[in-house]
Amino acid sequence: MINSLPMRNRWTKRTWRSLILGLLFISPWLVNMGWLILYPFFASMYYSLTYYNVFQAPNFIGLENYRMLFTEDKLFWISLYNTAYFTVFAIGGGTVLAIIIAMMLNMSVQFRPLYRTIYYLPTVTPAVANAVLWLWLFNPLYGPINAVLKMVGLSAPGWLGDPAWAKPALILMSFWGLGQAIIIYLASLQDVPRELMEASELDGANWFQRTANITLPLISPVIFFNVVTGLIGSFQYFTEAYVMTQGGPGDATLFYGLYLYNSAFRYFKMGYASALAWILFLVILVITLLTFRVSRRHVHYMGG
Repeated sequence: MINSLPMRNRWTKRTWRSLILGLLFISPWLVNMGWLILYPFFASMYYSLTYYNVFQAPNFIGLENYRMLFTEDKLFWISLYNTAYFTVFAIGGGTVLAIIIAMMLNMSVQFRPLYRTIYYLPTVTPAVANAVLWLWLFNPLYGPINAVLKMVGLSAPGWLGDPAWAKPALILMSFWGLGQAIIIYLASLQDVPRELMEASELDGANWFQRTANITLPLISPVIFFNVVTGLIGSFQYFTEAYVMTQGGPGDATLFYGLYLYNSAFRYFKMGYASALAWILFLVILVITLLTFRVSRRHVHYMGG
């Protein structure tokens, strides 16, 4: 006869052994989570409320760093503007361009695998190598871009040496690394049901109507994903500006990430840099939440 009474939950030796063994297996993750993520997270929160220059013990000053950021620091607003400018045009233009290229690569053309490989290759190239390459391309005297512009009779801009052209130059360079987004869009385009496209074509819909009413709504979750990850990445834009311009000319490319780096590791204002990092965290959080809110009306999920 089966005993109908509930079994008591006992911590046997075998249970303790399994627990200890499981903790040992995940101990690298626990150490990484505690020491490299949680500790810096809360430490930076404390340091943002202090005057800390690494060489002396932190001195608690309350919200003074935040007050200085918003009321006295012009470079804070310049870096925020530069980053917002870059984000709007790099993410907006990059999204449209990536979708167009993905749709072209989705067509049945000769050497299609080769074209896909060529568009993806810049993504696996190190960022510093890309930056050095584009320094040569943007050279106002010997660069091939200006050479081509002069051949067709157009004026050659100063690119990275001109405050008016420095940010557009970096935005143009960002399109070079769209390979990852293109591959993701390409995969989503192949999931668009052909039956819908054929039915709309039989109903007389042209290419633009099919794209606007079928293709884009069906791949909207992928567009949303790429836009969110792109927004987060663009607000942390650093490597290319650091290698190519150091924030110049005239602070035209002083992006937020570069200003944060300079404050921490060039001027050793660790407390001030921690406050900058927390402002960046809040800005990204707010923009991400707003993006999720807007997506409720414009992102359509299959079966939803």
